[in-house]
Amino acid sequence: MKTILKIIRNILILCLIIIVGVASFVTYKGYEKYKTAINEIAIEQKIEEIKSNKTYTTLEEMPKIYKDAVVATEDRRFYDHTGIDIISLGRAIFTDIRKKELAEGGSTITQQLAKNSYFTQEASATRKIAEVFMAQQYEKNCSKDEILEYYLNTCYFGDGCYSVKEASKKYFEKEPLEMSDYECIMLAGIPNAPSVYAPTKNPDLAMQRAKQVLYKMKKYGYLTEEQVNKIKEENGLE
Repeated sequence: MKTILKIIRNILILCLIIIVGVASFVTYKGYEKYKTAINEIAIEQKIEEIKSNKTYTTLEEMPKIYKDAVVATEDRRFYDHTGIDIISLGRAIFTDIRKKELAEGGSTITQQLAKNSYFTQEASATRKIAEVFMAQQYEKNCSKDEILEYYLNTCYFGDGCYSVKEASKKYFEKEPLEMSDYECIMLAGIPNAPSVYAPTKNPDLAMQRAKQVLYKMKKYGYLTEEQVNKIKEENGLE
């Protein structure tokens, strides 16, 4: 019996060593990827590049309900964390292990900005690590509102739209500030799966997604039940 327990213990120790070794290697490669990217283009230069886009839109040029919808949907602890949401990350890792693939990212808005501005969309652990390091640079150099603003100007909204202004004009023929409450809600839900929720491609799915956004806004205190019901009634979401 003691021999069997000793074998099991040694196997567990070996497995732990392998896991730590793989994690260390992936972290190192991710850091290398981050350093290569930041050495090629500094954060300050990247920000200027983002702001030079002709469709660049400031937060003041976006409706408050739209910004609230984005935070409620994409990253509800955005104003509380430092670029990494440990709770969401832990849940994502558990899901990825269970499904044996990178099924969930657990990415914060800051991490998504890092990905959009510096990296490709490849689903790899190395890129995720690089994204985390880059997110820390954004958090170190920018305010939360600036990060949110940059994110909404680099985010993909489907149908060839890579900023909030491009999307609002494409889908609603309006400037961002002119969007109705319902249009704001719908637009906030698109980046989760742009090819699926783009209203020009799948209007019914876009509407269903808008209902999910409304649910989250009520759940996290951004809208009252009365406000949610009013938006639903006015736009036939019942």
